[in-house]
Formats: sequence, C-alpha cells, structure tokens
Amino acid sequence: MKKRVSFNSLIQSNKPVLVDFTAQWCGPCRAMGPILQEVASDLGDKASIVKVDVDKNPELASQLGVMGVPTFILYKKGKAHWRHSGMQSAKALKEVIEQAIAS
Repeated sequence: MKKRVSFNSLIQSNKPVLVDFTAQWCGPCRAMGPILQEVASDLGDKASIVKVDVDKNPELASQLGVMGVPTFILYKKGKAHWRHSGMQSAKALKEVIEQAIAS
C-alpha cells in the first residue's frame, strides 16, 4: 500500500517532481503510461514522476488550474518550472526534467 503524502510536501523535493494530472477515462493519458515509464527508468532516482487523478483530486486540479488531461507540471523545491497540457514525447519530457536537474 502506498503511503499518502501531502501534495505540498511532495513538491518541496530538491530533485524535480513531474506531476501527471490524469484520468482513467482519458485515452491520451493511458497512452502516456509507457512513455512515463520510459522516462522514469531512464532518469532513475534523479527525478520523481507522480500521477494525480483529477477525478479523485478535483480540488487540487482546480487550485492549480488544470482544465484538461493530461496536464504535466514540473516542480523543483516547491516551484513550478514548466507546464504542458497534452501528450509529450519521452525525449521532450527528459529534456525538460534534465534542465531542471541542472538548474
């Protein structure tokens, strides 16, 4: 069973945290699954990827202005560094995360 952690404590990490706002009914969200697994496996412990189901967390999605899924927000030390709605390639995600690692 996964330990529940507050969103704010999660994004305070010194390493980048890519938050994937998703929904079970969303086809593009499901298609992103293997892409995110590839990114996670390539980056190892240099970054974290977290999925947030907008249907189970509507307040958080609303607070952050997530209007569509998939939406990705990259955090480092509690600050949003990048945001994108829609599908992304593994290459594009890795580039964005690697820039955050280097900063």
